[in-house]
Amino acid sequence: MIQDILLPFLLVGLAELGDKTQLAVLILSTKTRRYASLLAGVMLAFVLTDGIAIIFGNYISQKIPLDYVRTGAGLMFIFFGLMTLINRDRDEEEGSYELKSPFMSGFWLILVAEMGDKTQLAAALFATQYNPLLVFIGVITALFILSATAVYLGKIIMEKVDKRTVSTIAGILFIIIGASFFL
Repeated sequence: MIQDILLPFLLVGLAELGDKTQLAVLILSTKTRRYASLLAGVMLAFVLTDGIAIIFGNYISQKIPLDYVRTGAGLMFIFFGLMTLINRDRDEEEGSYELKSPFMSGFWLILVAEMGDKTQLAAALFATQYNPLLVFIGVITALFILSATAVYLGKIIMEKVDKRTVSTIAGILFIIIGASFFL
């Protein structure tokens, strides 16, 4: 029973450490002060993507071509990157760096980026061998700890680094991550 939670927790946690989705959460957290809203959106996306993976296992990945999912995720990251770069000067003039809706930004970006991701597929595979509810608890706990840490790090970065520099780096990283989906 304990391995049903612990194994997915450890392996998904290690696989997600430094992954593009955690980097995206970190970057998004530099664009808001509504951290709880961002974290709630991110976690809802993880609950949906990994919950669906656990429930339906491999079925979905056979029905939706991963190329479509990757293309959508790549375009979304590039869009976020371009918007960040375009709005950085305007935001500086207005004194605002806030996402209009941190919940929705976090939700949609993670929802699309996580579809077909290695951690989602790992969760589905664990559910075929272990108790699916316990696998879900292990996976979501790992993702929550990593996402909360990324949000906290984003908050610290915003307190220590110039906002325009953070926006420039964030925009470029989003575009690089988006382009990586096409390679």
